[in-house]
Amino acid sequence: MSDPRFPPVDTLVPHSGDLVLLDRILTADQDSLSAALTVRADGLYNHGDRVPAWVGMEYMAQAIAAFAGWHAHLEQRPVQLGFLLGSRRFTYSRGEFTVGASLTVTVRKLLQDNGGMGVFECALEDRQGRRCAEARLNVFQPQDSDQYLRDIHD
Repeated sequence: MSDPRFPPVDTLVPHSGDLVLLDRILTADQDSLSAALTVRADGLYNHGDRVPAWVGMEYMAQAIAAFAGWHAHLEQRPVQLGFLLGSRRFTYSRGEFTVGASLTVTVRKLLQDNGGMGVFECALEDRQGRRCAEARLNVFQPQDSDQYLRDIHD
């Protein structure tokens, strides 16, 4: 069931259709966000009825995008494209996730500068609250993503 405080995830992330991997926002505040997802059978990253553990990094990146989108929503700004630059650390306790698994992804802002660079501590847990993966992700969100993309292509 959706929390009426939060709009649908697909309005908070610059993805559409099957590319949106999160189901709903559970909590959000000034520095963090938690979201729920169910590993889908029709996912782009599936290998049969399994998804490799590295897809957990995409779940985390989408939660960071939802965090940025939630704040844009609150400030009545348009959602902007962001970029995952990399990770200093990505660890996982299982090699894959099975279709139908319910997961919670939590992201917490550690650093965000005025130039759009950010660092987030991220965790992925299963329904029983067991940690499945964790990472510290580095991201970049330009002020105007359309102009940024034009600039890098010129």
